[in-house]
Amino acid sequence: MKTVLIVFGTRPEAIKMAPIVQSIKSSPYLKAITCSTGQHREMLDQVLDIFSMTPDYDLKLMQPNQDLYSITSGCLLKMREVLNAVKPDAVLVQGDTTTAFATALAAFYEKIPVGHVEAGLRTYDKYSPFPEEINRHLITPIADWHFAPTQDSVLNLENENVSSEKIFLTGNTSIDALKWVAERSDLSERFVKLIGNRKLILMTAHRRENFGKPLERIFSAVREFAETHPDFHIVYPVHRNPNVTLPAAQWLSQIPNVSLVEPLGYLDLVSLMKQAHLVLTDSGGLQEEAPTLGKPVLVLRESTERPEAVKSGTAILVGSDPKLILKRLTELSSSSSRLYRSMARAINPFGSGHAALAITRILERELGEVEGVQPPKRMAMAGFANLRRFARASSEISLFRTFSALLGFSSSTF
Repeated sequence: MKTVLIVFGTRPEAIKMAPIVQSIKSSPYLKAITCSTGQHREMLDQVLDIFSMTPDYDLKLMQPNQDLYSITSGCLLKMREVLNAVKPDAVLVQGDTTTAFATALAAFYEKIPVGHVEAGLRTYDKYSPFPEEINRHLITPIADWHFAPTQDSVLNLENENVSSEKIFLTGNTSIDALKWVAERSDLSERFVKLIGNRKLILMTAHRRENFGKPLERIFSAVREFAETHPDFHIVYPVHRNPNVTLPAAQWLSQIPNVSLVEPLGYLDLVSLMKQAHLVLTDSGGLQEEAPTLGKPVLVLRESTERPEAVKSGTAILVGSDPKLILKRLTELSSSSSRLYRSMARAINPFGSGHAALAITRILERELGEVEGVQPPKRMAMAGFANLRRFARASSEISLFRTFSALLGFSSSTF
């Protein structure tokens, strides 16, 4: 049995790694060891409780006024101790956080193979998002297995000369987690009373690139919409960073149909998303999740590393332009509008909720080959050949790659 060390440090990482932890624990070939760096604390702990996960190692990195220097160096040094204690056969990192980058670098120093979950996302603007865009670029040459959520992510990696033998189209594990939680979450009495019979807009805005004037422009548009649409209620969980809390209070605290609330646990966030008319956000995770629930997304960013959402029609980029934000909010205010119906019915490009199983099967195969052990395939090779012929005949290459990932084949097998 091979040991896989699964590392996370922020709430989004924990959400997206939780399905993989559960899937690997069900594998007869793999053993899951979990490590929390504690890059975030309270919000991370809420997610661990939801998924009943207790990390085997907790680095407790979060400190008052921490910056990128302290997080990076602290994670790198403490991860050395964990790697030497566990001696894993593989390390899994997720996304583009400082935890993910520093952990991948530490594993590289120890010559331990790295799997990158949610690989291949790109904006090709090194300062947007900051520091995430550079983090994910730096993880790519370190990683041995690239678990790409979409076909666009696969193409990004192939265009950067990553070997196609090491790229796997799996879908995004955020959809696995969302579906599991959505079945177990209902709107709390607090929000039922708060929203009443009004239509709900769920809003999040907290990214560094929006600090300052961009946030002020966003808030001015939101205030104007709220003042002219009393039949809507906007719920905004406000990040505790003063760069967000101060302008949010200045622009929105006196608007009766705007509620500035404390950061929400994942259960409350999902229950609000289920109830929402639409989602207004600069969050990458919500761009992936909201379409699964049929909710249109307005993206408060100038660019996104998830262009699939825009291409598929589930999301629209509005940046921080007040006129554009107000225009799109107004167009989407009616669920019978043509734009609203097309966005709500669009197919989510980020997967159907089976990404964790695909990643587990790939790891079984990749690690099993080291010792000459081949875990059984779930489909006979004859069936695989038929699937390949279907893929070529219909040009549904991305569909084929998703199925092949579930079987443990790379994106270049065909």
